[in-house]
Amino acid sequence: MRLPPVKIMAQPNDGSGRAPVAIVRPTTSVTSGPAVTQKLVNASVAFGNLLKGTFGPNGLDKMMYKTSGETAVTNDGAKIVAELLVKHPAAKAFVQLAESQENACGDGVTGCLLLASELMREAGRLLEKGLHPLLVVQGYQAALETTLNVLDERVVKISPTDIEQLILVAKTAMTGTSAESGSKHLARCIVEAAKTVAGESNGVLHVRTEDVRMTKKGVGTLSDTTLLQGLVLERRFDLDRMPRSLSAGKIAVLSCPIAIEQSSRDSEIEISSPDQWVAFMEAEETILEKKALRVLESGATIVICAEEIDSRILHRFVDAGLFALGGLERAGAADVAKASGAQLLDHLDDLNTSSLGSFESMSVEVLEGDDARRERLHLDFGSKAGLATVDVGGGDGVASEEIIRGLYDALCSVTSAMETGEILLGGGSLHIAASLAVKDAAEQHGGRERLAMEAFARALESIPSVLISNSGNDQLDSLLELRSQHRQGNTGFGVAQNGLCEPIEQAWASAETLAHAFEAACETACGLLRVDQVISARGD
Repeated sequence: MRLPPVKIMAQPNDGSGRAPVAIVRPTTSVTSGPAVTQKLVNASVAFGNLLKGTFGPNGLDKMMYKTSGETAVTNDGAKIVAELLVKHPAAKAFVQLAESQENACGDGVTGCLLLASELMREAGRLLEKGLHPLLVVQGYQAALETTLNVLDERVVKISPTDIEQLILVAKTAMTGTSAESGSKHLARCIVEAAKTVAGESNGVLHVRTEDVRMTKKGVGTLSDTTLLQGLVLERRFDLDRMPRSLSAGKIAVLSCPIAIEQSSRDSEIEISSPDQWVAFMEAEETILEKKALRVLESGATIVICAEEIDSRILHRFVDAGLFALGGLERAGAADVAKASGAQLLDHLDDLNTSSLGSFESMSVEVLEGDDARRERLHLDFGSKAGLATVDVGGGDGVASEEIIRGLYDALCSVTSAMETGEILLGGGSLHIAASLAVKDAAEQHGGRERLAMEAFARALESIPSVLISNSGNDQLDSLLELRSQHRQGNTGFGVAQNGLCEPIEQAWASAETLAHAFEAACETACGLLRVDQVISARGD
């Protein structure tokens, strides 16, 4: 077999007279030396510049338009990064960094990416001056340790029952998003939702964020947002005369059809007389009646089925005062079973009193829209449901999607604060305090690592600088004032929502989120700085 041609990579002449070794194909490009670092730094800085304008309470939104016609308007870092089609290795590393921060904490993605970008920018300047990459890495790691020590010293302990403090954490996470206009009401809904899905295991508190559902009401305003300790199911009901509201009762959840089961094979029944036809119909009615009686005798007042409910049985249920809903997705039926405490039954014969769950109330909401009439089932299972739904008011579409993203960030921040019991002042207060501490620690180092530590400190200061810049104020004056206040011992000062250097009282963030952002940003920057050669099979 004939091999494809290969590219000859010239090696320095070692005096042996041996020919260079052929190791890659002609289409492969290899970049080495300072050019590699410059490419990685430039890509990292470009990535950070893309997100700078979205950061903080005064950040603006990005509108992203797909070739399919879909649009998204957001300032959520995780959403923006997820929609980007990147090909540069450094940009891909930043995408992975964003995914790591989002998966671990659910918030703080933009700040994490901005810090990593500034670390690369500062490293590029040092490398241009001849500093070895490994010395930069060592300096960054030493500075990170100092930063985390400052974080631990500034942590404020809270209790999972400290509702007002948790509300401040939620409001801070929503600041600068579309959800900010109703943040006071929404923050309380988020905290109550987190409490509903919280539970202890072996003495450790866990908040199951996956058990919080968010639905779009499609009408009203943000102030119409409600929290339901249960589920909201939007479906068109089969019978208009079904009960529209029920008080506390029992609920049965089935994954099998309540109908005549169809044969899996094609079959024919030959009927030769009217009597046989009557007998056939009577037998079918008998089977359906047995199925209906099985449900009625169980004592259930609501029947939820993931399969079909025969129309004749449905009328029988309604005549008996039952509410029945068939054709629900299995995942939805599983949610109802989980929240109510019912068993999700695969066979109707297994239905009995012990397999039923309970609910506190049921109501049907009818919404008249321009397109069609919508019916929504509200199932309230009480505080012990372990499942909650935030029903977001306001119009449907792009705006509501952005509101839900803001609510999700707030939920993740509250969850982290509840589980760890540790929060920190926001507004760049921690970053400026850590920057000053790193500068002081750098004075204790006599080697070149101190240059990297000072660069790390400057990167930390970029976070409050961006907050100031996005508010329209002068970066230099405000940053100097912020340094001065912290040097004087006023460590509660930060960048307020108006962009001025003021005491921070209302902005709080999860300590775990900030700690992970520092560690992940430093790890990504150090990983890129260790690269000394880029080999591209595409030739670009």
